[in-house]
Amino acid sequence: MISITEEIRLRLAVLEPENIDIFDDSSAHAGHAGAANGGGHFEVTIVSPVFAGKKSLQRHRMVYQYLADLIPTQIHALSIRALTPDEF
Repeated sequence: MISITEEIRLRLAVLEPENIDIFDDSSAHAGHAGAANGGGHFEVTIVSPVFAGKKSLQRHRMVYQYLADLIPTQIHALSIRALTPDEF
């Protein structure tokens, strides 16, 4: 069984990222209602040319579509920075 961090990385590979950083901040939220149910807190920075010409909301929706079934069971909170290579 792979970690949720690796699961996120594998699922977002479809966006052809040049760089992807995933930070699991779950331990800072111990005792939080969402954390009590097993959902983690994650920060994702993903850099991909597929984001070119897309607004921030469109980029976030692209990320969420690949992670939707993990929310709220395995992911309680997700912070996303979705950038093009030029923006990075």
